[in-house]
Amino acid sequence: MTQRLALASARHPVRTILAWVAACILAVAAIALLLGDALTSEAEVTNNPESYQAYDLMNERLTRTPETDPLTTDVVLVRSSTLTVGESGFREKVDALLTELRATPGVLHVADEPGARSERAIAISIGLNGEEGAEEVIQLVERADEEPFDVTTTGEWIVDRDFNKLSQSDLQEGELKFGLPVALVVLLLVFGAVVAGLIPLMLAIVAIMTALGLTALVGSVTDLSLFVVNMLTGMGLALGIDYSLFVVSRFREERSAGREKLDAIAASGATASRAVVFSGIAFALAMLGMVLVPDTILRSLALGAILVAITSVAAALTLLPAVLSLLGDRINSFRVPFVGRNSERGTGAEGRFWSAIVRWVLRRPVVSLVAATALLLALSAPVLALETGQAGIRTIPDSYPSKAGFNALEKEFGVGTTDSVEVVIDGPVGEPETRADVERLTAQLRGNRSFRQVSVDYHEPENLAVIEALPIGDSRDEAAFQAVRDLREEEVAGARVLVTGETAEAVDYLALTDRWLPIVFFFVLALSFVLLAIAFRSLVVPAKAILLNLLSVGAAYGLLVLVFQEGIGNEIFGFQKVEAIEAWVPLFLFAVLFGLSMDYHVFLLSRIRERYGQTGSNDEAVAHGIGSTARLITGAALIIIAVFSGFARGKLVMFQQMGFGVAVSLLLDATIVRSVILPASMKLLGDRNWYLPRWLRWLPNLHVEGPGR
Repeated sequence: MTQRLALASARHPVRTILAWVAACILAVAAIALLLGDALTSEAEVTNNPESYQAYDLMNERLTRTPETDPLTTDVVLVRSSTLTVGESGFREKVDALLTELRATPGVLHVADEPGARSERAIAISIGLNGEEGAEEVIQLVERADEEPFDVTTTGEWIVDRDFNKLSQSDLQEGELKFGLPVALVVLLLVFGAVVAGLIPLMLAIVAIMTALGLTALVGSVTDLSLFVVNMLTGMGLALGIDYSLFVVSRFREERSAGREKLDAIAASGATASRAVVFSGIAFALAMLGMVLVPDTILRSLALGAILVAITSVAAALTLLPAVLSLLGDRINSFRVPFVGRNSERGTGAEGRFWSAIVRWVLRRPVVSLVAATALLLALSAPVLALETGQAGIRTIPDSYPSKAGFNALEKEFGVGTTDSVEVVIDGPVGEPETRADVERLTAQLRGNRSFRQVSVDYHEPENLAVIEALPIGDSRDEAAFQAVRDLREEEVAGARVLVTGETAEAVDYLALTDRWLPIVFFFVLALSFVLLAIAFRSLVVPAKAILLNLLSVGAAYGLLVLVFQEGIGNEIFGFQKVEAIEAWVPLFLFAVLFGLSMDYHVFLLSRIRERYGQTGSNDEAVAHGIGSTARLITGAALIIIAVFSGFARGKLVMFQQMGFGVAVSLLLDATIVRSVILPASMKLLGDRNWYLPRWLRWLPNLHVEGPGR
């Protein structure tokens, strides 16, 4: 099929290219008309945790309106080092701010009287309609912040505004300003020619555009996280470039061997394109693991990655052969000095550096295998101390408004956010025994050093009572999480106790990721094992591939703990030391790393299997397969490392962790795993690498390495 597609596209190149141009035009139209309305910054889980149950209960029983029960989302803090709150100048400042806030667009509610106060500070409670209101309040606060007053703001929407600005900035900086230029340099070095280096980039852009169009169509049916665009772009660069690398390099190899242009395209379609199809399937299967998790952000990220994998494979199978047909040997135009001529032979020649390493390893397989495996296991060891959490306002740079407001609020009143913890008691709260227990719990919270500003409201006709309190410090601190967990152990006679609020939602999310991580592991590993067993007609190959990938993933987890939790070397990279790894990062890393690693593994093994079919020599097949593909796989890995290193250079700790984890894992995978552990293990296993028991001989022989091998 892949050969027929390649030939059909090569024989009708103009028609094929015009079809892709039309697809891009339709995609741009879909993006312009639909994508903006399809994306949301909101996130939710769909497993109905305790925090959601409590919200539903309050919404069902209590009639809350902005008039009867105005919602406080944010706070404006006024401080002075020279005036006290009782002095006329201080009061005039507060009154002026109250008047301006009530006239500010996006401000739904302003408290009639200031809330918390100290000798030299007053907090004004406000309710905002979203990030639009947050922007207006930030501008107002900046104007009001003048001597002798220090005026700051923080809260739900102010924090969300800063998080979204930071995340979009970090992602764009990583992809466009760092990853893309480095990717272009690596492509020029790998291909040794400007034209050959630009083609993979062009195909990646086409794949990204068409995938964004498909995303817009899906978004017209269901809301998607705005981060889907960043995930799709990053993975599109990775996959689009990778698949083009594989096919173009094979085409150049066939041309160097003397094949005619169409014959070279057909040979590439029968070999490299087959590997691309299986690589794409392996990547999509890994991403499917994230679809299982009942979290709208992870599902959106998985959807974007799967869609761009589909369009990248489609472009490599059809658009690329058409472009190669039109260019022919002009693909080698504008040769890069020193590396150009050697690169034109594609995967037909072995690189001296990597071949020397592989052949050294093949002569000493036991020592190499033991030493490399021991190193990766040592790097993986810190994973035993892995703690997951959720990034709070403490991780935002001090220069952002929400962080300045948080620091000021925490210094004055001990609490830094407006994120309250709500204890919902569902039962006959008018009954003496139940009411006494509610009062006991309220008094207990007032005496708990983890909470401030404790209040209780009774709704006897609705059989409901709500205790509300503010956690000290950051609502995402581990101390706040533990306080909520302890609260959930409390009981009230004759009633059901549910704890909700932003902190409780975070606790529920941590429990969700902890529960689903092993499920995702098993699902992805099982499907990948089946795919590789079918692709290579072997049980040893998939088992070994899974073990090798787990080694690199484990090392990435261990280094994350070492650098971010333990703070060893974090200052060298400019990273923050934190209490825990972001809860979604281990899930995301596993899916992405496993998908990309399997991507390279399929391509490499297909070359080894092809050579083994030609020579019957296991050692020769391993040496040639690794030596001839090492430059490509290393280049492809370096491109992704560059993109994710750009993320790691950002200011948000969650993206620092994500970028560092992906970059270090792929670096280990492309070097130690591919050049040492894989060849050493294949040398020791010999022909047993391709073992398939008799009772599985019915498996289809798909010849991922090419027909007739």
